[in-house]
Amino acid sequence: MTYLEAAQFLKEHDNYLILTHKRPDGDTIGCAVGLCHALRAIGKTAWLLPSRGATALFRPYLEGVEAPEDYVPSCVVSVDIASLGLLPQNAQPYRDRIDLAIDHHPSNEGFARENCVEADKAACGEILYKIVCELGPLTAEIALPLYVAVSTDTGCFVYSNTTANTHRVAAALMETGIDYRPANKRHFRTKSLKRLKLEARMLEGMHLYEEGTVVIAAVTLDMVRELELTEEDLEDIAAFLGQIEGVRHSVTIRQLKEECKLSVRTAADLNASAVCALLGGGGHAAAAGCTLSMGPVQAEEAILKAIRQVKYG
Repeated sequence: MTYLEAAQFLKEHDNYLILTHKRPDGDTIGCAVGLCHALRAIGKTAWLLPSRGATALFRPYLEGVEAPEDYVPSCVVSVDIASLGLLPQNAQPYRDRIDLAIDHHPSNEGFARENCVEADKAACGEILYKIVCELGPLTAEIALPLYVAVSTDTGCFVYSNTTANTHRVAAALMETGIDYRPANKRHFRTKSLKRLKLEARMLEGMHLYEEGTVVIAAVTLDMVRELELTEEDLEDIAAFLGQIEGVRHSVTIRQLKEECKLSVRTAADLNASAVCALLGGGGHAAAAGCTLSMGPVQAEEAILKAIRQVKYG
């Protein structure tokens, strides 16, 4: 389904419930909130499924848009979700009744009745921008969360996925008069003292491979407990290691209770999605992830083996 067909679909239905993925980031929340406001602006009833995993960094955007407990939707839409495995627990009742999925991941599984997927877009927010412009006037209320979606998924427009189209979309959103400066300060230039201590611990424990071009570091449960870290302190931690001079490919291992979540960021000579696919994950060519039922040490061995297999065959 094209974005024009997706917009027409949204015009023809009503009573929407919008789903975000577990451990929600700025792209999924920004897209969901922007779409919710756009649908309401044309007289539709629209709510977001409560995003229980949202950190304090994103909670302000969710005010007034999370569905009441007794809400019964007629149409379910997911945004920035590539697979059913990324649905949070409270979205499980809707896994077989998603009517429209809007996404930008090449690994999208096509799980919805209708799928609007543009894998060449840096952020799902770029697709939502086109769709909401077809629904009605682009207001600041719609534009701010979409700007957050685009800016956070591109690291404030510095990641390699950023394109000329990304900048054009951001400019159009800014022209609505949104107050983007505080958003950029909040999301990209503010770190808690605990976050800075975490980064120091990661540097102390990191391992360099392939003549310093590959770096792997873990955030363990012990580190989270000792530093008293919150989810907000851990926001976008996967981007940190790639700032080290000489590093082309980085892996951040986040230890959870019984598994590890791996975030892989790569340069053009290594496909991150192909690496993670070997371990049951996926994503984009430059940014992908997977979840492994093992400890950090074993996870590091597994991801390093996958990197070398993709890189050298």
